[in-house]
Amino acid sequence: QVQLVESGGGLVQPGGSLRLSCGASGFSIGIYGMSWYRQAPGKERELVAFISSGGGSTNYADSVKGRFTIPRDNAKNTVILQMNRLQLEDTAVYYCNARFEFTLPTRKTTRSEYWGQGTQVTVSS
Repeated sequence: QVQLVESGGGLVQPGGSLRLSCGASGFSIGIYGMSWYRQAPGKERELVAFISSGGGSTNYADSVKGRFTIPRDNAKNTVILQMNRLQLEDTAVYYCNARFEFTLPTRKTTRSEYWGQGTQVTVSS
């Protein structure tokens, strides 16, 4: 069965750190770009961080740049979200995403995408 499972969420004080982990089963993440999204109450789901399949390219939301990093370990079939200097505004449900998309010379696109169930991160004093 294909699954993405997030873990590591919880309650943390402002200025603290958390390490979220996303483990894949049923498929190998090697050819997938991996992302973390988050959704806070009353807000749209937003992209937090992205890492390319080979790990050579990353992108971060402006709000987390310099505080969060998104390393991946293809051998362990896992992607991490390391969150430092957490702020109240980081409170959200965090979701792991795996996505593969390839456009053929015929201009026909093939894609697959998987989502995890989410893990709650609460930043509070």
